[in-house]
Amino acid sequence: MPNPMQDDRTQLILASSSPRRLELLSQIQIVPEQIIPADIDETPKKNELPAKYAVRMAFEKVAYVSKEMGCGSSSAFVLAGDTVAAVGRRILPKAETDQQAWDCLAAISGRRHRVYGGIALQCPDGSVRTRVVQSYVCFRRLSKVDIDYYIGTKDWQGKAGGYAIQGIASRFIRAIGGSYSNIVGLSLYDVSVMLASAGFNLEIIQQSSDIV
Repeated sequence: MPNPMQDDRTQLILASSSPRRLELLSQIQIVPEQIIPADIDETPKKNELPAKYAVRMAFEKVAYVSKEMGCGSSSAFVLAGDTVAAVGRRILPKAETDQQAWDCLAAISGRRHRVYGGIALQCPDGSVRTRVVQSYVCFRRLSKVDIDYYIGTKDWQGKAGGYAIQGIASRFIRAIGGSYSNIVGLSLYDVSVMLASAGFNLEIIQQSSDIV
């Protein structure tokens, strides 16, 4: 049954297969109408800087899903995010193997690294707004036992930089700076600001939640 409180300014498509981003949006009472993964090539370009890579990935995800859904003439907003962990100019992979995870953890052990969150939002008029959010994470020095233990948990699989801050890896983290939700997968503050400034009606969502 259609929600009587809903209007065209609350239609949102999430261009992501990440359960973390869906969970984050639910914290601010945003539930996408559709969730569509974006099948794109995520290979960094030669000498591409981490911040630019994060924004490019988010933009390409939005473009892919928009094209697949024909959203150019739709009233829906399309939202995508990408999370990039980096040591200096070096982009760390989204670890898929034990060796990748080991290399990532060895690179961030005992030092501070940055996490860049690229956000892209396509508006109903077809325009696309982008933003990059920067946070930092400081790991304590990890021993071989620490790394072997964490790799054995498999909590790192598919995670930027080879770890998930909201999981077991939190025991190794001494400090963070900037947006915590950005490190998890999507800066909720920045997403809220972008949606509101683009005309997405957050107030109606809040009113509907209050009624329930």
